[in-house]
Amino acid sequence: MAQVQYYGTGRRKNSVARVFVEPGDGNITINDRSIDEYFDLETLKLVVKQPLAETGTEGQYDLKVNVDGGGFTGQAGAIRHGLSRALLDVDPDFRKTLKDAGYLTRDSRMKERKKYGLKSARRSPQFSKR
Repeated sequence: MAQVQYYGTGRRKNSVARVFVEPGDGNITINDRSIDEYFDLETLKLVVKQPLAETGTEGQYDLKVNVDGGGFTGQAGAIRHGLSRALLDVDPDFRKTLKDAGYLTRDSRMKERKKYGLKSARRSPQFSKR
């Protein structure tokens, strides 16, 4: 019999995460590496596991994640978003819990573009009277 697999796509800044959730014993694999190898900071590991902790499903599902683009913080946020969406497929009753925690909302904050005549998005050239 084929194993049940749930899927969710998450995005944050320039990162896109494809998260596959299947029943298991809590192994988290990110880009074919374990979560401990992939993320050095304990806070980023915590961010990834937040939806599981919120729904009380820690240790019940294996995660296989493909993540691309952006930095580590953006990738962790994208994984959290994708995992939350995948958990909705697992059990639609999780919606209220995840929604109240804010994990289903796509964080729309992006880097502001540089404008002409300025040194960066908002920083203007140094002013000199003479």
